[in-house]
Amino acid sequence: MNGIQVGYLAASFKPRVVYSPKTKIYRHKPFLIGFKFHCVTLMLNLLGLKFIDDIPGTWKRAYLWLCFWYAINYGVGTFIEWKLKTPHTYVFWNALNLYEALCILIIGIFFYCNWLFKFSIYIQVTGHLAGTMVHFLVMGSLSHYLENHREGFIGWDIWKDHLIGLLRWEGLHFHDQYIITVGVYYVIRYFQGLQKQEQEKSELTLKNREMQISLLKSQINPHFLFNTLNSINTLIGSSKEQARKVITQLSDIFRYALDSHGDQMVKLIHELDFIDNYIRIQQVRFGDRMKFVKQVDFTCLSVHIPPMILQPLVENSVKYGIAPKDDGGTIILTVKRFNNMIFFEVKDDGLGSKAKKVMDGSSSGVGLRNTDQRLKSIFGPGSGLRIRSTEWGYSVSFFIPFEEVKQEQLTIDDLNKAV
Repeated sequence: MNGIQVGYLAASFKPRVVYSPKTKIYRHKPFLIGFKFHCVTLMLNLLGLKFIDDIPGTWKRAYLWLCFWYAINYGVGTFIEWKLKTPHTYVFWNALNLYEALCILIIGIFFYCNWLFKFSIYIQVTGHLAGTMVHFLVMGSLSHYLENHREGFIGWDIWKDHLIGLLRWEGLHFHDQYIITVGVYYVIRYFQGLQKQEQEKSELTLKNREMQISLLKSQINPHFLFNTLNSINTLIGSSKEQARKVITQLSDIFRYALDSHGDQMVKLIHELDFIDNYIRIQQVRFGDRMKFVKQVDFTCLSVHIPPMILQPLVENSVKYGIAPKDDGGTIILTVKRFNNMIFFEVKDDGLGSKAKKVMDGSSSGVGLRNTDQRLKSIFGPGSGLRIRSTEWGYSVSFFIPFEEVKQEQLTIDDLNKAV
């Protein structure tokens, strides 16, 4: 505390002459307002400004609004008392002292509520009942000191009679002060709890979505790689040149699969290049029995889609439509734009509904089911797979919104790859 603070604090104790209506004489009365102000200032200096900065803004605003409300309450009530009942200025000083004490007690009530909040509801109720009585005793005793003790009316009976008098209707505002402050505290804690629950729910939903996408992709990738390695295995003993080509194509597939991580989207042109590598590997295995046709709208080549979203659909056609059929068949990949939607379809003229899936561990529909979940997770329930099976073939289709994808300029090489 510097010299200026000490000097100003000492000046706060300068006696003021105040008329006492009870004793009908003028009495010297210490002016305590400055003393209280500097006590609070000194306390804040000792605790440091960082303590104030660490308090959330919600609690600061709640405290200021409570002080503002009680300022109006005391101001109006004191003015009415001065105008109608006690036309002496000392009622304003008494009210001001009570108001200052209340503003300090509100801080204590907030801290007390925060401490009680850690316990069960029964302990909180008991604690607040005790808090209500303590608050009434503190404010009632201060009121007794301002109205009686400083005027020379001292004694246990006078203090007791004063507190009993405050238990009447007009004195119950001391109880209301504590109850209102506690109510404000619990209202704020309630809405903070709701906000925290919503935030945790959003974070949990986001994490679940990321984990789900990661899990779904981890299920798709090994399934695809397992079948591709089986295709390579048939080529190693018959044609080294073809095996070398397949290995090169497989390295491109590995690179694409490894680069496709998280919830990152890829351009359709890159997904089609990935499908082409997969089909070439399968055509080495099936030869002329399998044909592949692309019907792609060139205006859709730059749109972004989830990586490896088409491969399970094409693999399904290869494995259950074309492979079991003696004379093979054709797989058609269609990508078209309809107004604000982009239509994807993979269909074949294989066995269709007549196909008998071999229970080899991969025929349980995991690939299609995971693809359906990925599409719904990213684009919404309306983008799920639509499956149609007839005796003339099998088709799987889906839509994604066109406005949610970002378009970019394509090079000549990209257009040539799409053909």
